[in-house]
Amino acid sequence: MKQYALALDLKDDEVLIQEYEDYHQNIWPEIRKSIVDSGIEDMQIFRTGNRLFMLMAVNDNFSFEAKGKADADNEKVQEWENLMWKFQQPLPWAKEGEKWVLMDKIFALK
Repeated sequence: MKQYALALDLKDDEVLIQEYEDYHQNIWPEIRKSIVDSGIEDMQIFRTGNRLFMLMAVNDNFSFEAKGKADADNEKVQEWENLMWKFQQPLPWAKEGEKWVLMDKIFALK
């Protein structure tokens, strides 16, 4: 199983951050289905301040390209993404239109 780590910032506003966390305590069923259907077997999001860190464990069928296409074709996912953008802001080094930025692994104990 492969793992990916990604980062994103939230707008630095305590009220918005709490609302974002509230949404993630009970994600929409369609969002959960789109995640699982793409080959993501586990996903966790951590926060410090307004910085988010996502850890994804994926199966051999997962690809970012296929997930991106499926998400673009899914109205409910697009609705969720547009709603989440109210809370999110790109990292300063993100490419144009990029939200979550893939992180490079720089250390592994094992």
